[in-house]
Amino acid sequence: MTPYQIWIAFMTIVVREVRRFTRIWPQTLLPPAVTMTLYFVIFGNLIGSRIGPMEGYDYMEFIVPGLIMMSVITSSYANVVSSFFSMKFQRSIEELLVSPTPNWVILTGYLAGGMARGLIVGFVVMLVSLAFTTLEFYSPVLVVTTALLTSLVFSLGGFINAMFATKFDDISIVPTFVLTPLTYLGGVFYSINLLDPFWQGLSMANPILYMVNAFRYGVLGASDVGPVWAIGMLLVFSVVLFTVSLRLLDRGKGIRS
Repeated sequence: MTPYQIWIAFMTIVVREVRRFTRIWPQTLLPPAVTMTLYFVIFGNLIGSRIGPMEGYDYMEFIVPGLIMMSVITSSYANVVSSFFSMKFQRSIEELLVSPTPNWVILTGYLAGGMARGLIVGFVVMLVSLAFTTLEFYSPVLVVTTALLTSLVFSLGGFINAMFATKFDDISIVPTFVLTPLTYLGGVFYSINLLDPFWQGLSMANPILYMVNAFRYGVLGASDVGPVWAIGMLLVFSVVLFTVSLRLLDRGKGIRS
């Protein structure tokens, strides 16, 4: 395929993915905003007023970056896993696989769609947060970089889940038993400096910790993990998961019998 044909194929997948979640925005964009509003009210206002400052910041200011990242993570993941598995289930993915479109173009197209939904939802949640607190970005470049890499990592995670899934129940197992616990234990609502040394060390194995803290540093200028180290870990996760995803697609895992 020529570069122009590759670009057309890529944009066709991206546009289809974006239209897919924007067409049903009351189901894809509105619920995260409502859920995060409840978090802001319950944890930020009601419970936060009793907890007091966290790491020298008002508790609401402290949790806002984590909640924005939580919305990016869940939306990016959900978009790719549901979309790609639906294509598998309907067997319409075979039309793409038999076309001359390279597998890396197919993969990046789905990833771009997942990232778009994650970033849009994150932006909506950020706008909602302005009703409860003010955001003064310490490093806008780090904020954008972290949001992009986080949405990429979890779009890749959703793709891998979709590749292995054999029924619709399989696409809910990872978010329920893996993603949700890691998110709540990833420093969204607390600083790991409050934990015992053993649990601090264990928390360092949680990839979401790096995403939340890198984003928090970009917003507040404070973090439990060095921002350079956090971004480095995100880059490693991205490369490893992209390689695994492309390998699975090349092998036709769960697609070709």
